[in-house]
Amino acid sequence: VEKNPRLTLVLALATLISAFGSSFQYGYNVAVVNSPAPDMQKFYTSVYESRNATVTDNVLTLLWSLTVSMYPMGGFFGSLMVAPLVNNFGRKGTLLFNNIFSIVPAIMMGISEVVGSFEIIIVARFLVGICAGLSSNVVPMYLGELAPKNLRGAVGIVPQLFITVGILVAQVFGIRSILGNAEGWPIMLALTGIPAVLELFILPFFPESPRYMLIQKGDEKNARKALQRLRGWQDVDEELQEMRLEEQSEQAEGQLSVFTLFTLRSLRWQLVSIIIMNMGQQLSGVNAIYYYADSIFSSAGVKDNDVQYVTVGTGSVNVLMTLAAVFIVETSGRKLLLLIGFGICCAACVILTVALSLQDTLQWMPYVSIACIIIYVIGHAIGPSPIPTVVTNEIFRQSSRPAAFMVAGSVHWLSNFIVGLVFPFLEKGLGAYSFIIFAFICLATFIYIWVVIPETKNTTFLEISKLFAARNKVEIVVEAEEQKMKDLSQYTLE
Repeated sequence: VEKNPRLTLVLALATLISAFGSSFQYGYNVAVVNSPAPDMQKFYTSVYESRNATVTDNVLTLLWSLTVSMYPMGGFFGSLMVAPLVNNFGRKGTLLFNNIFSIVPAIMMGISEVVGSFEIIIVARFLVGICAGLSSNVVPMYLGELAPKNLRGAVGIVPQLFITVGILVAQVFGIRSILGNAEGWPIMLALTGIPAVLELFILPFFPESPRYMLIQKGDEKNARKALQRLRGWQDVDEELQEMRLEEQSEQAEGQLSVFTLFTLRSLRWQLVSIIIMNMGQQLSGVNAIYYYADSIFSSAGVKDNDVQYVTVGTGSVNVLMTLAAVFIVETSGRKLLLLIGFGICCAACVILTVALSLQDTLQWMPYVSIACIIIYVIGHAIGPSPIPTVVTNEIFRQSSRPAAFMVAGSVHWLSNFIVGLVFPFLEKGLGAYSFIIFAFICLATFIYIWVVIPETKNTTFLEISKLFAARNKVEIVVEAEEQKMKDLSQYTLE
């Protein structure tokens, strides 16, 4: 009798603490520099001038661009560290080690004003970027390996949910009467260290990924113990069996490097898929909206003092929609959510372009612009934001998963970096038409997903490999092993 594993307390708490300790910070640091930007720029100017040099507009724009974009740059380097760290320290071990890259920069940013240096902020943004780059890849990997297959999608979206909560918290703290002011911003930047400290103390009490312990460490005793804690029952043989099967079909491959990943025919379409999904997710302009929300809303005609509240409103919508995705991903499936999401984003970008170009002629156009941005955020939160990491986790197996996350993460952060760096100049150059580029990218991604990506809900990792085998024109050698296993288990039962 196949019992469907339920969400146990151990699994729920492991999910919450790793998502709060790691993923939350990713979101928090995306949005944290948005509201206090004017005050921080004043600080940059005064420090610069105290060194007997005048600040031109261009120098300030450059310094600010660096402050914003050093973060995704760090994320890119963090992604490159994923495979070596998760293979040597384990998934949980990597999350614990990663807290260094949050606590150190939090202290640096907190003292930046006192020591009168803006360079220390730029360096700290790079370091906290490494933290985000590691956690955005390792948390979904860790949780995807802890969760049973009927909960994998829902649990896999929780990190994304906490990213959106992080963004919202940063937006709320950024309200001028709270911390988004000349006195408050160093505190606001330093608060990112708190979740890291909590995780450092609590996560050690939770199990390491059983798949990692069994398949990579060959430690069956602890893998079994961990699974029993996670499932809340003693009989975990069937699941261990499935892991062993996966291990056998992979022994030929060993732990794959990124280079081997690119040469393997059997993984070709999986690889193309994660690259396109991650480029689509980032280049669809979602982070342009977060990094520069205030300036976008101002240009859409929102009054200066109301901008901060509209921004918080958008952040709240984002959290609610991602929460909705957690509950519908197991019923509606991955592919449908991706398609709906990219479709909505594409339409919203087109209408936004029209609205922005007409707003001087028509009185009510700014409202249309704001509506478009909110609809865009809804679309992105349903599919493009949360689903790619879930799918990456599902379409690769244990031996290729770390390398795959490294590729996905690098593409994700490089694209993020490009948007953060290029968008201010795009906005100056193209004005209202800058969103047409994003619409085109959404459309292209939509078509690719429609044609190539299979539905992966509630299937085992092995079955998913078979779905792709046909497209890659390869055979998967496992059937014989499976049959042997079945005969053996029959034999032992009798």
